[in-house]
Amino acid sequence: MKLTHIFLLVALSMLLFGDGCTEKKKTEPSRPNILLLMSDNQSWNHLGSYGDPVIRTPNIDKLAEAGVRFSEAYCAAPSCTPARAAMLTGQEIWRLEEGANLWGTLPAKFRVYTDMLAEAGYFVGFEGKGWGPGNYKAGGWDHNPGGTKYESFEAFLNDLKEDQPFCYWFSSRNPHRPYNEGGSKKSDIDLNAIEVPPYLPDNEDVRGDIADYYAEIEVFDVEVDKFIKQLHEAGLEDNTLIVVCSDNGWQMPRGLANLYDFGTKVPLIITMPAFLKGGRVIDDFVSLNDLAPTFLELAGLPVPDYMTAKSLVGMLKSGKSGVIEPERSFVVTARERHAFCRKNGAGYGGRAIRTKDFLYIRNYDSDRWPAGDPPLFGDVDAHMLHYPCPTKIYILKNRDREDVKQFFELGFDKRPAEELYDLRKDPWQLHNVATDENYQKVMMQLSERLDDYLLRTEDPRATGTPMKWFGAEYFEKPDMHPKPAEFAIKALGLKKEYSYVD
Repeated sequence: MKLTHIFLLVALSMLLFGDGCTEKKKTEPSRPNILLLMSDNQSWNHLGSYGDPVIRTPNIDKLAEAGVRFSEAYCAAPSCTPARAAMLTGQEIWRLEEGANLWGTLPAKFRVYTDMLAEAGYFVGFEGKGWGPGNYKAGGWDHNPGGTKYESFEAFLNDLKEDQPFCYWFSSRNPHRPYNEGGSKKSDIDLNAIEVPPYLPDNEDVRGDIADYYAEIEVFDVEVDKFIKQLHEAGLEDNTLIVVCSDNGWQMPRGLANLYDFGTKVPLIITMPAFLKGGRVIDDFVSLNDLAPTFLELAGLPVPDYMTAKSLVGMLKSGKSGVIEPERSFVVTARERHAFCRKNGAGYGGRAIRTKDFLYIRNYDSDRWPAGDPPLFGDVDAHMLHYPCPTKIYILKNRDREDVKQFFELGFDKRPAEELYDLRKDPWQLHNVATDENYQKVMMQLSERLDDYLLRTEDPRATGTPMKWFGAEYFEKPDMHPKPAEFAIKALGLKKEYSYVD
């Protein structure tokens, strides 16, 4: 047999059967589809895959096993509108002018990854809230920055052209308050097995409230499964990057609208078994803002220099667990105006830097009530006390009791200009050591590190330039004249109506 024939036979054998020595490599995606599945107001630790022993989230947990789970993922702000704006733009909220506020607008001059993908040929849509709540038209947009709105993924896929890559964002309403009445009973959640965090009182009211919240996360898990099945039926799962996350933390005192972990730390799971090695946990500090440059890089598009976020692609492709990029050793979060719950819409500005061992918070408006003006304390949901919020009602009703007073102080009372928490000793962030002489060196280092980041990213609070979120319009007008529900009026002795405007 001629030598050329032998080479041909060997080549054909390797093509058909492989060389028998190397593991089959995962295929590099070509302009992958992107499916973003987002819950609304869910803290990071309330999933089975994140260690919660009570909640049942088998579908999300299965994605975590097949993909990459981030243990230190954070939103840019503990507030829906700015957190979503930051994610879409890949920029910190203080760079987005009026976009830093809840129920505001986002100036159209700020580019979003959804439009960049659409311009590059992606079919882009969203379902649910998308960017918001707020008024995008006031910012000069002719569409929601999230893309074209659809009522269902099925309708979106029906409009998808053959071989066209897509980007779809499902923004669930779960587990946003108000929770479905009796949801925990229908889900048969064991109230006695729930771990109540030590910044909340442990009683039947609070356990029932948490259980109802759990039940809505379990509904979100079912929603996730529905999307995965639709992907499979459409034959699109191999080339689709799936991202599961929340926009910010849960709606409990010291959660939503707070710079503690319970307001800013979120679950983040990314999977694409045909491309990414699964079964991994990454411990680098990352932000939802990093999704914008990640999606652009995967689509083969340049990442704009003005984005302050950094792509996750290198970590995702590394195949590694643990700390992969040591420079990702901290994350900075921020807040400005959340609900309209102080006279004339005054906000409560803050910045925080989170490292492995410490959380340092700077409160710019420490003379104000961080949870909103009494008696409604509207930065703790329900902000107008217009729908059920058993934990909030219990604490406010019993705030003078010796066994409840501490919970009121933690969740509602005024705070000092600086807070520092040693997470090695105090993971629940209960004991502020900012004035402890043993921590002055650490606090100075963290303060300087925070200042350096704020200056590099041109935060007006650091540079002295105009802060356009001050006095910016709030588009949910009923919030300015809140009318508590009858149950709240009876429980707390409230008036029928309040006003926050002169």
